[in-house]
Amino acid sequence: MTFHADDRPVRCLVTGATGYLGGRLVPELLAAGYSVRCLARSPGKLRDHPWAGQAEAVRGDATDEASVRVAMEGMDVAYYLVHALGTGRGFEETDRRAARIFGEQARAAGVRRIVYLGGLSPAGVPESELSPHLRSRAEVGRILLASGVPTAVLRAAVIIGSGSASFEMLRHLTERLPAMVTPSWVRTRIQPIAVRDVLRLLVGCARLPYDVNRTFDIGGPDIVTYQEMMRRYAAVAGLPKRVIVPVPLLTPRLSSLWVGLVTPVPGALARPLVESLKHEVVCAERDIVRYVPDPPEGPLTLDRAIGLALRRVQDADVATRWSSASTPHAPSDPLPTDPDWAGGSLYTDQRERTVAASPQALWRVVESIGGENGWYSSPLAWSVRGRLDTLVGGVGLRRGRRDAKRLRVGDSLDFWRVEEIEPGRLLRLRAEMRLPGLAWLELTVDRDPQGRTVYRQRALFHPHGLAGHAYWLGVAPFHAAVFGGMARNIAAAAESAHTH
Repeated sequence: MTFHADDRPVRCLVTGATGYLGGRLVPELLAAGYSVRCLARSPGKLRDHPWAGQAEAVRGDATDEASVRVAMEGMDVAYYLVHALGTGRGFEETDRRAARIFGEQARAAGVRRIVYLGGLSPAGVPESELSPHLRSRAEVGRILLASGVPTAVLRAAVIIGSGSASFEMLRHLTERLPAMVTPSWVRTRIQPIAVRDVLRLLVGCARLPYDVNRTFDIGGPDIVTYQEMMRRYAAVAGLPKRVIVPVPLLTPRLSSLWVGLVTPVPGALARPLVESLKHEVVCAERDIVRYVPDPPEGPLTLDRAIGLALRRVQDADVATRWSSASTPHAPSDPLPTDPDWAGGSLYTDQRERTVAASPQALWRVVESIGGENGWYSSPLAWSVRGRLDTLVGGVGLRRGRRDAKRLRVGDSLDFWRVEEIEPGRLLRLRAEMRLPGLAWLELTVDRDPQGRTVYRQRALFHPHGLAGHAYWLGVAPFHAAVFGGMARNIAAAAESAHTH
């Protein structure tokens, strides 16, 4: 157990715990003996994590001064792992405001240390020439350093780990394209770092001396081009050597659209990643090792990091993914449970079938829906809907599943998000595709009065304006094939599994 000077455990606040890094940092802090509180807009998304019972969760938003003030009470260390990237053109102002609130409230609460993970900026490049993503990350770091609370700003380039956006981009580009024409940025030198080492350094920063208030560059032992990284990935994965032909004509915007088509990472997220690769990002110093020494075997090499990440993916043991955080602008309104909901019009499509299988067999089918397992009806219709969503800037079907068999609240599931799950009984999904309204899909396992297994399925749509009403009326003729087929095929799959 790690104790404070007054013999109590050191208390850490973690923002972004529903995201990729935050969701992995919490168990690492707990394992190191720290007491952990998580600030989340939707604390319910944390309840199914293995560590949920060991950490406190409070509701709040980084841009809400009152909720940040409450979350900071009694904290010793505060981790800032949130950003507004992808929330629109004003994301830099949102980041700026959130960082100021965080720093001010940390100082007012007597927090001893702020730890922030930012992006590694290229040496010698004026900030005005940086991508908005990197520019905002750098500004947030400066705001926190000037907050009056000792701050450690860790600056990383590409993070390699199962489920990270950078790794998914690398993995899918390399696996799907044995030969590719690529943008010129594939020749840019970068210094990737394994997510395991990022987490080790984040945890270690909780013990920094109070007089340390500065940035630290962090990276792995390998300095490579993105082109070399793809070739190294192919070698580790046992793939034939890739043919890579860089061309100077692909702009960051075109590159991000291309990445969005080939990989599960949508263009809106791919663009800042691509823009960050325009300039060389290599560590200028390794001062962090004076305070958080390397492990005896040293930091993970690129090949080792790729191998570990691949093994996690192959074993379906991915703790968090880049899609763990909610999609910007996705609806977060609660499901209207009353059919006469006061919120306005509510369209529903309800299906029910008696299933000649046990409730357990039916639930296994329900919980495995989506991703590579599909949606049990009209694959062409689902594929077309996914592609249409991608064309209008949505997430499409490319996110897949974190785990092929198990779901938890907050998981992304293609263009849905798991809003509620009652194991063995209920799965409720909230739509995150681009829609003129709010939509949910409920799958329920039950028994009727005669003791027979019953499958119930309900799709709900709350339209926004005339466009929403027109949308529902336009797709209603296809519901028999899509939703009716889904109910029939889920029941048939459960019955087939029950008899074998």
